[in-house]
Amino acid sequence: MSPVVLRRTRTGASRRHRALPVLLLAAGLAASGCGGSSSAQEAASSSGSGHDHSDTPPATVEGPEDVYAGFDLAEPYRRPSFTLTDSSGAPFDFKAETAGRPTLLFFGYTDCPDICPTTMADVAVALRTVDPTIAEQVQVVFVTTDPATDTPEVLGEYLGRFDADLPVGFVGLTGDQEAIEQAQLSAGVPLAEDDGRAHSALLLLYGADDAAHVAFDAENTFGDIAADLAVVVD
Repeated sequence: MSPVVLRRTRTGASRRHRALPVLLLAAGLAASGCGGSSSAQEAASSSGSGHDHSDTPPATVEGPEDVYAGFDLAEPYRRPSFTLTDSSGAPFDFKAETAGRPTLLFFGYTDCPDICPTTMADVAVALRTVDPTIAEQVQVVFVTTDPATDTPEVLGEYLGRFDADLPVGFVGLTGDQEAIEQAQLSAGVPLAEDDGRAHSALLLLYGADDAAHVAFDAENTFGDIAADLAVVVD
């Protein structure tokens, strides 16, 4: 099969009209090591990860309708089920704790020099940009890909740099390596490599229907996230 190449088009300053192929997402769109990136073509040719949609044929690259500023997911991704440890040291059942709630999910690590802090900063700015009635409904969850370094205390201090004045604090999750890998598989993102340093740059947005219809990568802006939060929360 020829590799799928993602085409990006613009109709405004930052809005990108595109649909994300299911196979391409499962294979690791925007999977990268911090400080570098891989192309969509490279991602498409890499091996898949155990996502629920792994047996689904790839969808079209650009769908007939473009609803979101981020990637329109050709097939929605269901809210994953996994339990890890939050920054207070308590167990956090992701599916149960966030069910029915708009939720942004990201996998990364606190020592990341670029993608992770940029993504968290964009999320924080987006939440400060939208109407407060929207921001107070959104839960942000950051799952570490480097559990050896990111203790609950480290995660709490790190996320506190971004959510200090927001109505809902960010949730940081860690656990043993096997549990972290299972969480990534459950969410449908590629497994992080190089001790968690090479990880997906994908930010998933789940809605009240417990499905993600849109996702973002490192090329999206806080404005894209804010625009789609208004759509999903509305």
